[in-house]
Amino acid sequence: MTPSSAPENWSVFTEAEPEFAKTAEDRFGAFTHHVLATLRKDGSPRTSGVEVRFLAGELWLGMMPGSLKALDLRRDPRFCLQANPGEGTGMGGGDVRIAGRAIEVADGEAKAAYVKEVEPPQPFHLFRTELTEVVRTYVEDDTYLVAQVWRPGAPVRTLRRT
Repeated sequence: MTPSSAPENWSVFTEAEPEFAKTAEDRFGAFTHHVLATLRKDGSPRTSGVEVRFLAGELWLGMMPGSLKALDLRRDPRFCLQANPGEGTGMGGGDVRIAGRAIEVADGEAKAAYVKEVEPPQPFHLFRTELTEVVRTYVEDDTYLVAQVWRPGAPVRTLRRT
C-alpha cells in the first residue's frame, strides 16, 4: 500500500491502528497539559502548553482567544504535538508525538457539540486536526529503542535499535 499524501482525522487512524491509537490516547489522557509546536511568522518554532481532547473521532485543540499559538495556526496550520512525559524518567506508555495540520472550527454544529461536551471558558479558538504522522518511541526489554511510525495510507512501521 502506498502512503496517501492526504492527511486523515483521528477516526481514520483509530480504524487503521486501533491498538496504537488507544496507546496514544492513554498517553495523552495521563496528563492535562501537553506541548504544541507551531511556526511563528518568521518560520522559527514556538512551543506552548495546550490541552487536547479526543471526541467524536477527532483530535481537538482548544486555545484562549488571541493566543499566539492560535494566531500561528491560523497563518500556518502545521503543528507537532507531544504528550506530556510526566515526572521522572519512566514515561509509561512511551513518548507519543502527533504531527499534522490544525483547521480552525468557526461557530457551528461542531463547535456547539464540543462546548456541550467540554464546557470550555468562553470565548476560545477551536481547531480540529488532520494527521500526517503519529510516532511512539519506547524502550523494549531494557535493550531496544523502538519507534512506531504511522502515516496516512500506510501500515505502522516499527523500527528497533540497540
